[in-house]
Amino acid sequence: MKNLQFISAVAIIALITGCASSQSGEVYTRDQARATQNVQLGVVEFVKEVQVEGSQSGLGTVAGGAAGGVLGSTVGSGSGSKLAALGGAAVGAVAGNKVEEKRTQYTGLEITVKLDSGKVIAVVQEADVQFAVGDRVRVLTDNKGTTRVQK
Repeated sequence: MKNLQFISAVAIIALITGCASSQSGEVYTRDQARATQNVQLGVVEFVKEVQVEGSQSGLGTVAGGAAGGVLGSTVGSGSGSKLAALGGAAVGAVAGNKVEEKRTQYTGLEITVKLDSGKVIAVVQEADVQFAVGDRVRVLTDNKGTTRVQK
């Protein structure tokens, strides 16, 4: 029984770390497939590496609390086991929140583009494609306002 509880806790923690979504300029959501996008052309004027903070959706808190409660319940017996489960749940919730935040943060690029129209914009996206000053780029914006820069 204790092994099953431990395996359940590990599975819950694995769920926390596997839920990061991409902020890449090369990855599209299901809703963006087959949808019209506004395309503007321009030239990269400035590129700066930035750190994009992780998400705190609450999933990490819930999963961490559940995993901590399961692990805590394996300590002691009777009312001691119940107290350990409560303490484990509290500690697990805090830890799960931090794990989710840390796991979902990433290095991004702030890309400043001078559009052919003369307007200057900046877009932050995942740093999976490198840009340099002078690169000719396309700036794509969907109907929900999501913007990406592509070479």
